[in-house]
Amino acid sequence: MRLEDKSLSFVVNFLLGVAWASVIIGAVTSFLSFYHDSFLFALISAFVGAIPGMVAVLLLEVVITIKEKHLELKKQTALLQQLVAQKDKPHNLP
Repeated sequence: MRLEDKSLSFVVNFLLGVAWASVIIGAVTSFLSFYHDSFLFALISAFVGAIPGMVAVLLLEVVITIKEKHLELKKQTALLQQLVAQKDKPHNLP
């Protein structure tokens, strides 16, 4: 996992697993419910059944990306503050 916080990483990984499981369950159950009527209709319903899980996966990936961006900006801010402190330090020239 890309997150540094262990507890948050565990929760997000767990929720990603749940989301992918809901994608599979939604697609399979929708397909099996309608394949007796029409194969094309069963494929379409499988796609529709997978959409809620895919939305959950997408939202969790957005959360991960935002958290990574926040951590990277914190690191860059610390480095920039160090550079400013070094620049503001007076130079001892003879």
